[in-house]
Amino acid sequence: MGTYKLTAYEKNGELITEETFTAENDDLAKEKGLAMLTDKNLLEQTHRLASPAGKLLLFHS
Repeated sequence: MGTYKLTAYEKNGELITEETFTAENDDLAKEKGLAMLTDKNLLEQTHRLASPAGKLLLFHS
């Protein structure tokens, strides 16, 4: 299990949310991250999901 970090920002750079969660692998983390963004209606906001190794799994600007 790894710890993943999801962040979302306003267009002006203001932080909307910053959450960490665990997942068994990158694919499951991407699914969980997309679900979290969908639940919070943040898919169209600037966001990123980073793996424990620092790899960007999701990114939207």
